[in-house]
Amino acid sequence: MSRAELFNRKASSPKSRPDEVMKALALRRGDSVADIGSGGGYFTLRFAKAVGPSGKIYAVDTDQELLSHIEKKAVEEGHHNISTLLSAGDSFDLPEKSLDLIFMRNVSHHLAGRTEYFARLKRLLKPSGKVSIIEYDARGRFSLRKLTGHYVPKETIIREMTEAGYRLLENVDLLPEQSFLTFGQTSGGEGEDTCKKASLQSAPPHQQEV
Repeated sequence: MSRAELFNRKASSPKSRPDEVMKALALRRGDSVADIGSGGGYFTLRFAKAVGPSGKIYAVDTDQELLSHIEKKAVEEGHHNISTLLSAGDSFDLPEKSLDLIFMRNVSHHLAGRTEYFARLKRLLKPSGKVSIIEYDARGRFSLRKLTGHYVPKETIIREMTEAGYRLLENVDLLPEQSFLTFGQTSGGEGEDTCKKASLQSAPPHQQEV
């Protein structure tokens, strides 16, 4: 089994509750979505079906092998609304104010300078655009995630996103090991100074834990 297939197998497992995640995201026909850290493309492909031919899905990853897998699956499933983007930094070749949703699953704990990173992403969102983050939170007294550092507490995500110029819209209590938070943009210039100081060194990795 390839890495991409392994990622997709775990993402589609009942524990990951993919149907409930899709329902909570409430994508509409014609939406534009960036799946950052798209991994094997499980959610990329589901997004493509949800938004329909008039929508657009961008699969963003640092691993060309994984992106090639997504391209192959898109052809096999007849999705013509998926574009793959190989990322080497936190700047993406996407039009400004073009996205209805930025989706990140199990990626945030890999990012350095998260506040600055998310401040930079604001330029890609439409005024009504949202950011949905699913992330391990290492709940419970004993957790392998705590030992490896592969988690970000929910409270930390909310604080960093607030500093980056977002406001919490929804806290979905759905997943057994992860938080599921959706943010909208705050009005005014919150996060702009942070954005200006952002480094180009933090690359959004592929989903290493799915």
